[in-house]
Amino acid sequence: MEKKPDIQQFKGQYRLPKFAIPKRYDLVLKPDLSACTFSGSVQVDLSISQVTHFLVLNALDLQIHQASFTNSQNKKYCPCDVVLEADDEVLVLVFDEALPTGDGVLWISFSGVLNDHLVGFYRGTYVDGGVKKNMAATQFEPADARMCFPCWDEPALKASSLLPSQQATFKVTVEVPSELTALSNMPAIQETVNGHLKTVYFEESSTMSTYLVAVVVGLFDHIEDTTADGIKVRAYCPVGKADQGKFALDVAVKTLDMFTGYFSMPYPLPKMDMVAVPDFSGGAMENYGLIIFQQVNNQLTIVVSHEVAHQWFGNLVTMEWWTHLWLNEGFATWISNLATDWLFPEWKIWTQFVQETTGGLRLDALEQSHPIEVEVHHARSVLEIFDAISYEKGSSVIRMLQSYLGDDVFQRSMSTYMKRYAGKNAKTDDLWSVLSEESGIQVNSMMDTWTKQKGYPLISVKSKDNILELEQSQFLSSGSFGDGQWIVPISLCLGSYNTNKNFLLEGQVRTVDISELLYSSDSNLSSSKGNDQGKCKEHSWVKVNVEQTGFYRVKYDDKLAAQLRNAIEENCLSETDKFGVLDDTFALCEACQLSLSSLLSLMDAYRKEFDYILISRLIDVCYNVAHISSDAIPNSVNELKQFFINLLLFSAEKLGWEPVSGERHLNTMLRKEVLMALATFGHSETHKEAMRRFQAFLDDRNSPLLSADTKRAAYIAVMRNTSSTNRTGYESLLKVYRESDGVQEKEPILRSLASCSDPSIVFEVLNLLLSDEIRDQDSLYVLSGISLEAHETAWSWLKENWDLISNKSGSGMQLTWYIKNIVSRLSTQEEADEVEAFFASRMKPTFAMTLKQNIEKIRIKARWVESIKQEQSLPELIKGLACRV
Repeated sequence: MEKKPDIQQFKGQYRLPKFAIPKRYDLVLKPDLSACTFSGSVQVDLSISQVTHFLVLNALDLQIHQASFTNSQNKKYCPCDVVLEADDEVLVLVFDEALPTGDGVLWISFSGVLNDHLVGFYRGTYVDGGVKKNMAATQFEPADARMCFPCWDEPALKASSLLPSQQATFKVTVEVPSELTALSNMPAIQETVNGHLKTVYFEESSTMSTYLVAVVVGLFDHIEDTTADGIKVRAYCPVGKADQGKFALDVAVKTLDMFTGYFSMPYPLPKMDMVAVPDFSGGAMENYGLIIFQQVNNQLTIVVSHEVAHQWFGNLVTMEWWTHLWLNEGFATWISNLATDWLFPEWKIWTQFVQETTGGLRLDALEQSHPIEVEVHHARSVLEIFDAISYEKGSSVIRMLQSYLGDDVFQRSMSTYMKRYAGKNAKTDDLWSVLSEESGIQVNSMMDTWTKQKGYPLISVKSKDNILELEQSQFLSSGSFGDGQWIVPISLCLGSYNTNKNFLLEGQVRTVDISELLYSSDSNLSSSKGNDQGKCKEHSWVKVNVEQTGFYRVKYDDKLAAQLRNAIEENCLSETDKFGVLDDTFALCEACQLSLSSLLSLMDAYRKEFDYILISRLIDVCYNVAHISSDAIPNSVNELKQFFINLLLFSAEKLGWEPVSGERHLNTMLRKEVLMALATFGHSETHKEAMRRFQAFLDDRNSPLLSADTKRAAYIAVMRNTSSTNRTGYESLLKVYRESDGVQEKEPILRSLASCSDPSIVFEVLNLLLSDEIRDQDSLYVLSGISLEAHETAWSWLKENWDLISNKSGSGMQLTWYIKNIVSRLSTQEEADEVEAFFASRMKPTFAMTLKQNIEKIRIKARWVESIKQEQSLPELIKGLACRV
């Protein structure tokens, strides 16, 4: 008797076997919006490369009703066993008779639930005529197409290396209520109406990976435009709000034209749709030809250009496996800034880009960081690398390389890369090979040091007798010593931006004779980027990492640091370099390599600054120092807050509360952040004015006294004046939230509710997250605003409600939000131990790495607290700074 096939061989495997390769999917979906279920069928054209008793593909949370395989001779095979392995997220079809090599068709009918977790094929809601109704949408990246239909749910299986001529395409058909709009990746080619239902047939797609397939079913209005190449672009918005899509539509049309030129390759699909949905887990998703947005998005230009860029970098050329996710996200992040700078040069977006770099530097200074190219062994753990390493570090490393190679070489390389890998999959090494060919430089040997190992260097700079010594060592916030070494593109200037030197630091140490630079700088004093060039005659100041284009930190000896501080006060440095000096000093202070006294003294040099990016970073540093000081030097916290208020009053007085007609976009952003900070730090005049304007807003919701950029400050002031004995402000704000229709009105309220200094009120606010009052996707807004005084309360609440939160969040990214915003704010070694113990039996692949990172952050803060306690003269310094006006 023939032995029954054994499926054990497929358990615990993180990649699908390659003996069957999909070539084409014919997918039919029938969502039932009343029952919140769906049914469907998929017919997959397969190429079987070796005789097999099995077909193994991905499926999760689906019911399989029927399945069969028909070979090219029209012989039908029915499986003797259908096994759904939930842990491995695979469907194994077992056949008594072996399937022969060659082509055939797999057919499967299935059903599932329109879930509430914002992943796979999920249920959303919208309001129509005051009535709440259901809609449906998809979110498949990284590995949730399998929750909608059985498929080979791996990015490489759009164009197999085993069968390079056979590429997976998709033909989608949906059956929906006849009054609703159905959208997918391709244009609809036919609709047939049968009573209250209609069937919509879409064109067959270009080659694409499963994670890019998309369907949206809902009620929308739309506006449209056309690119120079004749591509129809549409923006779908809630009924009656089509005008809200005008800006996004304009940006999409212009960036489609721009990227067509930049990549020397046209957009490959016949249309581009963008749809704003109320329920969505991220900012946006780059589905091929159907970009899905969350309805509220405050960085619309960046987000639209990011998703449009993905149509080339990610969709046309796709990473081979999630190890190379950064090829998608790092490049889309970098080039979206390039596009935004092209569209709106007055925004000075490359100056703002340093915030991206800082995000990457902060995460990558952890021992629990990971390389840009990270091994991914479980589909669920992919979610964790959608982080500051893939996005911010990835984009910063690209910018560093572009700066080193030059714009022309870089663009030429991108065009070559697109032509070579269009419709295919690529790895990081493929990109380095193209860049090496075009530049004549061995890019891979340099860039491997940045992508294949975690971390980055600290460049320590010492000066003696016109000789600079630069030494690299791995920077870790924990104070530990790493053994990483990099090939570092170094840029430095001396007293003037025209007096500069660029070179590669390839070993641990290098000395540079600056005598020649000192001589040449005598004639370049007038080239200083600051406004007071005459004051920069003491041109011995040195700035390393000019304009912050390198992904590293710099530590100067005491003499050089003092000269740089003077250069900042005399306005000799660009805003970007002033940002870099502050950012590096804060990081070194947190790592206990510099004292808090030295950081505060440097911060005092920024009190007359009026640049958005600088003040924004200064405010972030103030928040962090206030947090750590509440544990380290509680008796000085009020004076410290007064010092922070003094630092910000210059900007606040110049900006005022009222928007100025025609003012710069950056001034509008700055007003918002400065007033929010003053409200948070308890500035009495800001509170008084905020409460007056809030009352006017309560009396008249159309009052001009509370503009979009001042609402958050007013709401924070309301909550900072709320307590368990005076709940009026909180209840008024909740009332405004409940009466607001638009997400744009609700978001600033949600971000402010937990800013109350009374932990009992914050506890009430957190409980709202467990109700139906706040959408799951909006929980992040509340969590990000938890006040300094309520961190321990939030941790207790999280422990009490973890099982409920875990069940509510499903397999999406929301659990990481709770960990990042609650766990990370604790600051003692005992609390770190407690977190480890609590999660020891509750670990999931979706947040394992995130949890380790945030436990490390707690221990870093605990170490910093102890270091600050040793600074005997610190309270006296703070008292003096608080008195300075």
